[in-house]
Amino acid sequence: MCKHILNAQVAIRSPCCRKWFDCAECHLETENHPLKQQTEMTFACKKCKKVFRKDAEEFEESDEYCPHCDNHFVLEAVTAKPMLKVEGEDARVDNRMLKDERIRAEDLRTIFDVKEAPNKLG
Repeated sequence: MCKHILNAQVAIRSPCCRKWFDCAECHLETENHPLKQQTEMTFACKKCKKVFRKDAEEFEESDEYCPHCDNHFVLEAVTAKPMLKVEGEDARVDNRMLKDERIRAEDLRTIFDVKEAPNKLG
C-alpha cells in the first residue's frame, strides 16, 4: 500500500532492480540506487491482478485502461495531506461524551405533596 499516492491503481515494476513499487517515491525510500528510466513500462493491475506492458513513447488515451479488465489506472493522484481534527467524534453519532443536563421529572408516589407538607402543618 502506497502512502504517497492513495488511489494507486497499478504497481510498476522497476527496470533496475526488478521489484514492484506503487510509485517512484516508494522506490526511493526502500532502495539505495536511483530509479532507471525506460520507455517500456511493466504494470500490474490491482483490480484484476494481471500484468501488462505499455510503451511510453506511443502512449495514447486508450492506453489509460487495463487491457484485461478496463480499469482506468491513469488518474489524478490523491496524496495524503496533514489534517487537524478535534479529538472527540461527532456528537450526533456518539453522544456518550455529552452531559445530560435535562431536569428529570420527580416520581410522585402519594396523593400528598411530601415536600410541601412540613410547611402546611402547624
